[in-house]
Amino acid sequence: AAGFVARAAPAALARQAARCFSQTSRAAEPLSRESRKAQLEALRKDPVYLDMKKTRAEHKEPWMDFTARHIGPRDEDVAEMLKALGPGAETLDSFIAQVIPEDVMLPPRRTIQPKTYTESGVAQVFKHMNKDNDVRVWMNGGGYYPVEIPTVIKRNVLENPAWYTSYTPYQAEISQGRLESLLNFQTMISDLTGLPVANSSLLDEGTAAAEAMTMSLNSLSTSRAKRPGKTYVVSHLVHESTVRVMHGRADGFGIRLETMDLSAPDAQQKIQALGEDLVGVLAQYPDTNGGVQDFRDLADVAHRQGTLFSVATDLSALTLLTPPGEWGADVAFGNSQRWGVPLGFGGPHAAFMAVKEASKRRLPGRIIGVSKDRTGGRALRLALQTREQHIRREKATSNVCTAQALLANMSAMYAIYHGPAQLKEMAVNNLRYARMVQAAAQHYGLEVPTRTLDPKGRVLSDTVTLRFDEPNVCQTLRRELMDHGISSGKTWTRDEIVLAVPTTFNQDLYVRVVKAFQAVANKNHTDRDLDVASKYWTEGFRQSSEDVVKEMPAAVRRDSSYLTHPVFNSHHSETEMLRYMHHLQSKDLSLVHSMIPLGSCTMKLNGTTQMELIGSENTANMHPHAPVSCVKGYQKLFSATSSQLSALTGMDATSLQPNSGAQGEFAGLRVIRKYHEQRPGAKRDICLIPVSAHGTNPASAAMAGMRVVPIKCDTLTGNLDLADLEAKCKKHASELGAIMITYPSTYGVFEPSIRKVCEIVHAHGGLVYMDGANMNAQIGLTSPGALGADVCHLNLHKTFCIPHGGGGPGIGPICVKGFLEPYLPHKDSQTPVASASFGSASIVPISWAYIATMGDEGLRKATKTALLNANYILARLKDHYPILYTNDKGRCAHEFIIDARPFKATAGIEVVDIAKRLQDYGFHAPTMSWPVPNTLMIEPTESESKEELDRFVEAMISIRQEIREIEEGKQPREGNVLRNSPHTQADLIVGDGEGAWDRPYSRQKAAYPRPYLREKKFWPTVTRVDDTYGDTNLFCTCPPVEDTTES
Repeated sequence: AAGFVARAAPAALARQAARCFSQTSRAAEPLSRESRKAQLEALRKDPVYLDMKKTRAEHKEPWMDFTARHIGPRDEDVAEMLKALGPGAETLDSFIAQVIPEDVMLPPRRTIQPKTYTESGVAQVFKHMNKDNDVRVWMNGGGYYPVEIPTVIKRNVLENPAWYTSYTPYQAEISQGRLESLLNFQTMISDLTGLPVANSSLLDEGTAAAEAMTMSLNSLSTSRAKRPGKTYVVSHLVHESTVRVMHGRADGFGIRLETMDLSAPDAQQKIQALGEDLVGVLAQYPDTNGGVQDFRDLADVAHRQGTLFSVATDLSALTLLTPPGEWGADVAFGNSQRWGVPLGFGGPHAAFMAVKEASKRRLPGRIIGVSKDRTGGRALRLALQTREQHIRREKATSNVCTAQALLANMSAMYAIYHGPAQLKEMAVNNLRYARMVQAAAQHYGLEVPTRTLDPKGRVLSDTVTLRFDEPNVCQTLRRELMDHGISSGKTWTRDEIVLAVPTTFNQDLYVRVVKAFQAVANKNHTDRDLDVASKYWTEGFRQSSEDVVKEMPAAVRRDSSYLTHPVFNSHHSETEMLRYMHHLQSKDLSLVHSMIPLGSCTMKLNGTTQMELIGSENTANMHPHAPVSCVKGYQKLFSATSSQLSALTGMDATSLQPNSGAQGEFAGLRVIRKYHEQRPGAKRDICLIPVSAHGTNPASAAMAGMRVVPIKCDTLTGNLDLADLEAKCKKHASELGAIMITYPSTYGVFEPSIRKVCEIVHAHGGLVYMDGANMNAQIGLTSPGALGADVCHLNLHKTFCIPHGGGGPGIGPICVKGFLEPYLPHKDSQTPVASASFGSASIVPISWAYIATMGDEGLRKATKTALLNANYILARLKDHYPILYTNDKGRCAHEFIIDARPFKATAGIEVVDIAKRLQDYGFHAPTMSWPVPNTLMIEPTESESKEELDRFVEAMISIRQEIREIEEGKQPREGNVLRNSPHTQADLIVGDGEGAWDRPYSRQKAAYPRPYLREKKFWPTVTRVDDTYGDTNLFCTCPPVEDTTES
């Protein structure tokens, strides 16, 4: 019957079920990874699959295209912008032909990015690449430690665009937040080192050591500084990576480095024997092996010979040890990484330096100082800028420009979050663990040569060194530790192992270390490792923290207080910390508010997808001294990025080591010097530099041991004076080493004679170094290599989207022609320029991912748009302001210069008044007074929309009208809205006393000169800062708390 189903017999059902189960089991049998991979590869070669792929490619998915997210103007905006440019700019390509000379238009011959990825796609590729990094417990030491980064700081500073997209705080009134944070950093360093003046960060510990050495040289009399036998003495227990960097700097200044055991009986005698040749002395405290010594007598010896005594040190150790400033050190420096910054395979990290009062004007790097504003209120600013490279140029002994502001802020926040008591307890804990490691090692008969003043022979820092009679036993222990997931450090010799205890050390790790010790025991072989670990673990915790500190030798025990300012004692809950960081953030203008049109700075988008890559464990938690087998992912990243950069620059090889553009300059010039040294003939040490060059150029040349010869520029066009160039080349033909040129020029124009310049220099035996500051105008359209350059550096924090971080980090890789590849700084045969072999490795993924998501076509479009945006603003402003330096078609490159000099005569207005008034309109000023005094250099980048460009243009036109009112006598030359700018909320509310308003302009004009400001207004938190007062009354740490009850 219909619907009737006969019931099968139970036996039949059983047979049927068994058959089904058997089939299911066979179908579910998993394929091997190799089989799956083979199947997938076969599928992708199938013609049907390829046809499907072709069909997909013909139908674009614009929502997946990162180029459209990165570039500001929409396609419909471009047509409208081209109309504003006038004749000859009917299309984007015809406009580009007006900007770039025909013989300069030389696109890269090689593909820059073979495959363009979506944002999700590039994240997947990176994840796959990154899995080849093998994270271990890093006990390598050498100035680098694993650290627990407070999530509240990571999320709200490192990963916060309000912090990482701001620029160096030259415009103090809209930078008070990060200026305060950097002042906190300086206070932290000054307190811990016991020295009164600290800077706001340096690139790394090796660079800081080199700076300390040149500071010592700079402190000598001219006759002593010129002595041919001048010698700098370095302890043999300074980190090896530090000494290697110092050699490169010493070479340029003709300094001989002498490595010496400073505790040897004859050490003082040897130093005294150097007499007038002594430049200075450097020790490490604690030393690279964890040893602690009393250097008072040695410091006295250095001082009696009229030199400085410098010390490399450690912030955590200084919570327990006598500060260097208290026992006679003149300079103290080190790496702040262990206080809240990821290892990142070597960087970026903020180095620090502090000095005595007498050396403050020789201190390299930026210094934050306390001053006052127009209304008399406290205001912070960059102090003593006259000692920096952009002022001193070839007379500078340092070329520091970009430093590590973002990482310095993180370290300062780490100290604020934990506070002095907790930081000290963490240091005691590390010391306790180190002594446990020492005790277990000695229990098994292992030698601990770490130097100590402790009467019981216990170590005085968190680092323990073990020495073996046989190097092969040393290697056995190293392997045993690696088998237990622990990476150990190396010393200068093959028979020693370093174990540096991080704050992440725990019971499980200790047990593993002890187990490894047992495998190479010299005695007590049969004592069970867990019993031994338990014994010394229990004994270690039996002693109180107070007793641990009390029992430290008086000669090196810290008794002075530190971090006493309320800022380090107030924000220990996450709620308070979050509010403090947000409070500071709210004072600063960054790219989250408006465009920052700084010429030569390229403040473009820092894409979120690219930024997210740096936070992964396999990127962040890698020690720079990790075994090669652990960093295969990083090696793939470096290879891919180097290939991208070499292709787009038209070069053959790349070094990613330099930590900044200025360091890239130094590295590039050293490559040229080393090349010439290998060739017969006269010493080629003349470096030609245009008078318009950035101050780092002559400073870098001087550091590389080159003599600078300036080249004139045409006063009308800004182009290099070819006649002067040829004359100088002929005059110095036998000594010509290099020319340093920026392209497009620092005046913002594609010089038509650039290839001729390269030909002239080459014809006279010199090499061409191209400064990459303006590479954003070249990418995909031309290249340094095609134009004739032999070396160029790039600023990855400009052209390739690494954020500026409020003054760092940065990366300044150098790209070279093939014949110069052997001289790159990361090669084993060469002297490095940075402490870590690959510099600021952990932020390289940002630039790699930017190029990978843009692709060749996107990069070309970005460059064209950057040129369009600059010329669009120029076209709209040229009827309102005088424009300096355009080409014969009236076009600029990616930036241009507005001349404010005439306004001084007509209205008493200078460029600084325009810059400060722009703050009232919600904008950061363009680059001020460089390369021409009293001018503004504007660079909008490709990331800004037409709407934002128009808003800026309208602000500039409005300011021009305000100047015109002064010129026409409608406003006075003094006390006008420009001279009083910027205006704070308090200034407008309080007015001129008790709410009175006695100014020739209204409150509304001061605050809301344009309608958009009522909806979108950024308020400066101080009025105009008094720079002169700040330098005259220098104060570079957090001011003491004042009694305000009588205010």
